[in-house]
Amino acid sequence: MSTKPAPTLGIRHIALNVIHLKACQHFYQELLGMTIEWQPDEDNIYLTSGHDNLALHQSKESINGPQHLDHIGFIISSPTEVDNWYAFLQKNGVTMKTVARLHRDGAYSFYCQDPDGNTIQFIYHPPLIK
Repeated sequence: MSTKPAPTLGIRHIALNVIHLKACQHFYQELLGMTIEWQPDEDNIYLTSGHDNLALHQSKESINGPQHLDHIGFIISSPTEVDNWYAFLQKNGVTMKTVARLHRDGAYSFYCQDPDGNTIQFIYHPPLIK
């Protein structure tokens, strides 16, 4: 694909590696008012304020430094557009971490890296497409 796909719908998905999963869940859910969107297992919880998605992932090891970012997620309008972004970025020499795939919750995404090595997800997430 030689032309750039449609613009993203913004950054409405952030994923954090956390050591204290229950305390972080309490902070975001009880103090900030987010609700549980999905909890696939005891080590992962997905919260929402209705317009975004915050994933908390239990870290099994010590996290060095103040930053615990797992990845940044750009919301995409459709699975077809996810595939268009994959092809476009791959053609432009972006390092791809995964191929596009369907997730258990109905989302469809792939992961790549920015030039600094940060993980970026391009994700179609149906609850966020309104």
